[in-house]
Amino acid sequence: MKALNVALIASWVLQLVVAGILLQTLFFKFTGAPESVYIFSTLGAEPWGRIGSGVVELVASILLLVPATSAVGAALSLAVITGAIVSHLTILGIEVQGDGGLLFGLALTVFVASAIILLLRRGELPVVGMWLRAHSLA
Repeated sequence: MKALNVALIASWVLQLVVAGILLQTLFFKFTGAPESVYIFSTLGAEPWGRIGSGVVELVASILLLVPATSAVGAALSLAVITGAIVSHLTILGIEVQGDGGLLFGLALTVFVASAIILLLRRGELPVVGMWLRAHSLA
């Protein structure tokens, strides 16, 4: 019982961290901040990539903050941030416009935290939960 409480608390702390990071970046994406426009122009996805990724991040943040959907929110945030990390590693670089790698570091934080949330809440994903129950692992 005690381990369950620790896992639940850890998950909620990480969910708040991920949602906080994702929600903070929405201001820049939705207002067309020069840094965001630069990033998505470099990726050849301005403005639709910027706005679309912002919408996905907003949905992921909301899902993370609702207990019944937090695992789905973690999966969605993991998917969207994987794209950001790949973009940094292949096109943008670690440092973008002299940010010292801050955006890349935040992306890695979201990635790791989302993966841990998924691990802690894996039984709450519909498909995973069904598989675990079918194999008596839940």
